Amino acid sequence: MEKEKKKPLQRYWEAGAEAVSDPKAIKPQKEDGRPKKKRMPRDGDQVQPEGISGKVDPFPGPAAIPPEKVEKFKRGTKQGPVRDRRLKRRLTSQEEKAQSAAKQAARMELLLLEEPGFLEGDEGEDTCTISQADIAEAVDLAAGAKRFELKLDQFGPYRLSYTRNGRHLLLGGRRGHVATLDWQTKALMCEINVMETLTDVTWLHSESLFAASQGRWLYVYDSQGIELHCLKRFHRVQRMEFLPFHFLLATASDSGFLQYLDVSVGQEVSCILTKGGRLGVMAQNPSNAIVHLGHSNGTVTLWSPNVKEPLARILCHRSAVRALAVDPSGTYMATSGVDRKLHVYDLRSFGRLHSLLLPSAAAGQLDFSQRGLLGAACQDVVQVYKDILLGPPSKPYLCHALPRPAHALRFCPFEDVLGVGHQDGFASLLVPGAGEPNFDALESNPFRSKKQRQEWEVKALLEKIPFELISMDSGQLGTVDAISMEQRQKERVERLGFDPEAKEGFRPRKRMKGRDSAAHRLRRKKKVAAEEHRAAIRKSIAEKEATAAKAQAQRTEKEGKGGKGGPSSQKGLRSALDRFQK
Repeated sequence: MEKEKKKPLQRYWEAGAEAVSDPKAIKPQKEDGRPKKKRMPRDGDQVQPEGISGKVDPFPGPAAIPPEKVEKFKRGTKQGPVRDRRLKRRLTSQEEKAQSAAKQAARMELLLLEEPGFLEGDEGEDTCTISQADIAEAVDLAAGAKRFELKLDQFGPYRLSYTRNGRHLLLGGRRGHVATLDWQTKALMCEINVMETLTDVTWLHSESLFAASQGRWLYVYDSQGIELHCLKRFHRVQRMEFLPFHFLLATASDSGFLQYLDVSVGQEVSCILTKGGRLGVMAQNPSNAIVHLGHSNGTVTLWSPNVKEPLARILCHRSAVRALAVDPSGTYMATSGVDRKLHVYDLRSFGRLHSLLLPSAAAGQLDFSQRGLLGAACQDVVQVYKDILLGPPSKPYLCHALPRPAHALRFCPFEDVLGVGHQDGFASLLVPGAGEPNFDALESNPFRSKKQRQEWEVKALLEKIPFELISMDSGQLGTVDAISMEQRQKERVERLGFDPEAKEGFRPRKRMKGRDSAAHRLRRKKKVAAEEHRAAIRKSIAEKEATAAKAQAQRTEKEGKGGKGGPSSQKGLRSALDRFQK
C-alpha cells in the first residue's frame, strides 16, 4: 500500500491565498458574465472588519468622554455675533480647534498613570497619630526610600530648596556648609564650605546654578560648587525668592531693601526701599510673581519691581509676622504671628476667611503643597493641615516631632514629600497626597537628560516674560496695551518722516475709452477731497462745541458754589455786593 501523502502545514494567509486563487472567487459575476456591482453599506448594516477573526467590534467609534472632564480643559469664552463673514469663519474655526483640543486633552487624561490620594486611618483612628515609621512600612520600597534623615549637627541650622521638577535638593547651613544632591538616588553633586555665615540658599532656573547669601554679599555657584559671581550690590541678604517665568531673583536685606536681579543678563533691574525695617519674612505669589513681605508691625506688603510703593498693605496680626505662604493658585495667603494665630486671607478681596489658634507655639515656617496642604513648623513639631482653605480644621492631618527646632520647610514638587531643615540636619517626611501625581514632561521633567535640559533652557529664555508686565492682575498679560502701541506708532512716524500705515490717497478708477479723460479724473479727485475736508471740519466743530459745553458747565458749577449762602443768590437776583464774593 502506498502511504498517503501528508499535506504540509499551512498558515492562515496561505490558506486564504488558495481560497482566492480562482479569479471568479475574487470578482463575482452575473449569469451574463458581467461582474456584479458592490453594494455600498447602508445605515444599520454591520460592516465586517477586514481582520483575521472576522468579529464585529461591539463598541464602534471613539470612546465617549464625560462632559465634566471636557469642561475642565476648556479655555476662554464663546464669541458673540459677528457681521463680517471672513472674521466669522475664522472665529468659528478657532472655536472648533479649541473644542477638539479640549476633547483630546480629556481623552489623554485617561492615560495618566498615577492618581491622587490621601492617608485614611481605620475607624476611630486619627491620621495625625500615625507615625512616619508606620507610613514608610505600609508603602512600597521605592516610596519608603524617600523617608530619610541626614544628621549634620556641626554646621546647622539648615535652609533648603528644591528644583522646579523636584529632583535635586540644595542644603545650606548657617556655619557655611553647602551641599547639592539628587535626593532620590542620594547621589552627591557637590559639597563645599564657604567659611562664612549663610542666611539663605535657592536654586535658580535649573539645577546648574544656585545662589547663596553669605556674609556681606550675594554669591552665585554652579552645580560643581565653583564660584561664578560675587554681587556686591546685594548687601546682607536675608531671604531670596526666584521668579522662574521672569528669570528674576528677588532678595530682601536686613536694611529694608527689596532688590531684583535678572539672571539672564546679570543686571539689577529694580531696587526698592520698603521702609519696613529688617526683612526676614518673604514669599512669592506663583500666579502673578508678586512678592509678599512680612513686617514686625503685623502688616504684609505686596510688591512689584515696577512700583516704588507697595501695591497693597494688609494688617494681618497685632504682633510681628513670623511666616507667610501663598497657595499655588495665587488666591489664598496664610500668615502666622507671634500671637500663635494662623490666618487665611483671600487675595481677591484682601479679607480674612478664618483663623486658627495653634496649640503649642507660633509657626515659624509655612508652605503650601501643590494640592493645597499647608505645612507649619511650630518649634520642634511639624504639622500638616488638610482642607484649611475651606474652613478651620479641628486637628492636623499629620504630625511629626523633630529632634531640634525647624528653620526651613518646603514641599517637594510632584512628590508626596516634605523637606524640613533643623539644627541637627535635614529630614524628609512622607505626606500622602501632597504633590501632583503627574507632571508635564515638556515643562518640568524629573527624568530629563542634559540635552533636554539645554533645549528647555533655550525655550524658557525665548518665552521669558519682561519684568514690566508684573502686576496684581495676572490676566493683564494676555491683553493689548493700546497706549504703548500708539506711542510706538508715533515714534515710528517721527523716525521715518511719514506714516507707513496711513490710508492711501484717492486714486480714480480707470474707465472705458472716451470717459477717462484727465478732466474727469481731476474732477473726481476734487470731489472726494472736498468730502474729506467737510468731514474734518464737522469733526473739529463737534469737538469745539463739546469743549465749550464742558467749560460752560464747569463755570456754572463754580458760580453756584460761589453764590451759596448769600441772600441775593438765594433769591436769584444779582447785587452790587456779589463782586466781593470769591
